[in-house]
Amino acid sequence: MSDQIQQIAERIAGLRDIAGISVEDLAQELGISVEEYRRYESGEVDIPIGFLYKLANKYNVELTAILTGEDPRLHTYCLVRKGKGVSVERRTPYKYHSLAYNFVNKKTEPFEVCVEPSSDDTPIHLSSHPGQEFNYMLEGSMIVYIDGHHIVLNEGDSLYFDSSCSHGMKAVGDKPAKFLAIIIQ
Repeated sequence: MSDQIQQIAERIAGLRDIAGISVEDLAQELGISVEEYRRYESGEVDIPIGFLYKLANKYNVELTAILTGEDPRLHTYCLVRKGKGVSVERRTPYKYHSLAYNFVNKKTEPFEVCVEPSSDDTPIHLSSHPGQEFNYMLEGSMIVYIDGHHIVLNEGDSLYFDSSCSHGMKAVGDKPAKFLAIIIQ
């Protein structure tokens, strides 16, 4: 696993230790197996952004603090120039780019997400997290799976949904799918 995932794993283990919560209790509270939670804390596997979002809410910390190890500092505005900001290398084929990482007390978490194309038989990784989500397609096409529904989004299309429902995305065709994802609490 990447160094970034290992650092995130160490931060979530530290938060749990500070809170004095056992792995078993936290796994049960989050609705996952103890084995899966242990893999996240060990850095053996990629940690879904939805799971990190749940932990940030549970511990009342900014998602940015879990992702980067630093608290956001800006109160009036946060400008992120093209290609700058915090890139979050997640599991293949997803790449997240945080667009408001340094703003304090955000009501939303905006990301530019790029999903690389994969073979047709590659399974879709499904996740869920509290709140709602808005996706706006910038480039390419993707299929979105939401709670058993399959929706194709093309450039210019948008989708607003209950993100507590199981969902996942996959690029369609041979070109990456790039979209704006806004997670709303």
